[in-house]
Amino acid sequence: MDVKATSEKNREGKRNARERMQAQREADEAASRRRKKLIAGGSVFAVIAAAVVTGVIVQNQRSEPETPAAAPAGTTGDKNLVIPVGAANAPSVLTVYEDPRCPACGSFEREFSATIDQLEDQGKISTNAHIVSFIDRAVPGKGSKSGANALACAQDAGHFRDFHDVLYRNQPEETNDAFGDKAVLISLAKQVNGLDTPAFEACVNEDRYGGWVSSVQQDFDKSGYRSTPTVLLNGQPIYPKNGNDQITPANLAKWVDAANQGKQLGTPGSNGQTPAPTAAAPEANNPSPNAG
Repeated sequence: MDVKATSEKNREGKRNARERMQAQREADEAASRRRKKLIAGGSVFAVIAAAVVTGVIVQNQRSEPETPAAAPAGTTGDKNLVIPVGAANAPSVLTVYEDPRCPACGSFEREFSATIDQLEDQGKISTNAHIVSFIDRAVPGKGSKSGANALACAQDAGHFRDFHDVLYRNQPEETNDAFGDKAVLISLAKQVNGLDTPAFEACVNEDRYGGWVSSVQQDFDKSGYRSTPTVLLNGQPIYPKNGNDQITPANLAKWVDAANQGKQLGTPGSNGQTPAPTAAAPEANNPSPNAG
């Protein structure tokens, strides 16, 4: 073989080698792109799967039936989930769903509690209080549930209304879980004459009505209402508006008087407390929001 032929053969060999290297590099890059797509796809799938699982867990937590082992004295309705306040034979029923940590509930109570207390004391309304605890699901802490349990303990002692008003007057910011500290709740009870007792403290500390609070929340989950406060007068929503009229303390009193026209007023007990189980306002006045 002459020198020219040998040189040509060497160039062809080098060209073939470069082509093989290029092909291999392209194959490696294609494989890398496929791996990245699979990893990304797997991550998305994992996130979706986690969300689905979380959703199922949350839904199960919401829908899991629970019957409270104990209920506060004088509570009424199915499973005794309602705390009645005011005259049992009052002609009108105010229904309130609220959470101790809910800022809108605190705002509502600070503006309306004096009017509501007065209407109860005049025998014009009884109030069905549903104390829920859903803020704990969205904001870290347990203040909703602990606060609701303390209110149930106050109901046992015949001081629900007064402690309820104290609690909302001292409500912390939503992200401040002060009500999750049982010592804070017990300290606030000192503002209610006769409530700060060993029996109340034991009830708060042992979370005696934790199961009852969970049942009230489950009942709210099924109610069709989605926010707090939810306020109804004789079954009709009045918060934030009653028809086209904005709720105000004066309007609330006016609406109650209009509803009571020609009806005999109730005979409230001491300071709006009505712990007698048989003296309850009917829950028939508290229909589903989906009812006509």
